[in-house]
Amino acid sequence: MSRPFFQRLTDKHQSLRNFRYYDILVHIFVVVLLISNLVGSKICAIGPFRISGGQLLFPITYIFGDVFTEVYGYSGSRRAIWIGFFASGLMALMGFVTVHIPAAPDWPNQQAFEVVFNFVPRMVASSLAAFWCGEFANSYTMAKMKLLTEGKWLWTRTVGSTVVGQAVDTTILMFLAFGGTLRTRTILILIGSGYLGKVLYEVAATPVTYAIVNFLKRSEGVDVYDTHTSFNPFAKAKPDETDLAIVSEEAAPVAAKN
Repeated sequence: MSRPFFQRLTDKHQSLRNFRYYDILVHIFVVVLLISNLVGSKICAIGPFRISGGQLLFPITYIFGDVFTEVYGYSGSRRAIWIGFFASGLMALMGFVTVHIPAAPDWPNQQAFEVVFNFVPRMVASSLAAFWCGEFANSYTMAKMKLLTEGKWLWTRTVGSTVVGQAVDTTILMFLAFGGTLRTRTILILIGSGYLGKVLYEVAATPVTYAIVNFLKRSEGVDVYDTHTSFNPFAKAKPDETDLAIVSEEAAPVAAKN
């Protein structure tokens, strides 16, 4: 009997089971993703610039994507993306349901609640599709560039994968969310400005990414190269899908168990 679709996609690859920090990083990743969706409806003024609240947090999810792929491999990133995708879908569904359940007559906050949780179906579908495609494009690019650079020049992978992933994410989001309601020229301007800001965000965060990646590689004792990986987002991870290179003697016993 086949297992449920959700369980098959979110099962933990055997190489991830004994790492100390992987699960907590997945939890933080999902929390950041959900918060960015909740605060995304507010338009913030920073000097002459106008950005959504989600833009303050959402680019961090791509930094997480880089860390997952660089340290734990594509299978680690794939699992985190699916968990984040399902969590976002559940939040949107529950927001829609609770908004439309009649409020108690003596509860005065229905209108305020609707402002935050009345997710527009088109925007939900657009953001989920953009997130899914962008994150997988980011992870695939990161894994392939690591093989091409033989693990050197981390900054080329973090920036290069974001250049690809954010281009996919931003383009899909804008066209699905606003196609048919805004002129193509306006949509292209929105894509360009949003894309540039997200890439610059990643470049500015490169030193932080370096510090986190180096800490995790030393602590976990592994450096993953996806030499035998199936990059199909729907594929179940196979036992020999990744090669694990030991990088820390003190953490070698942990890696040996994987």
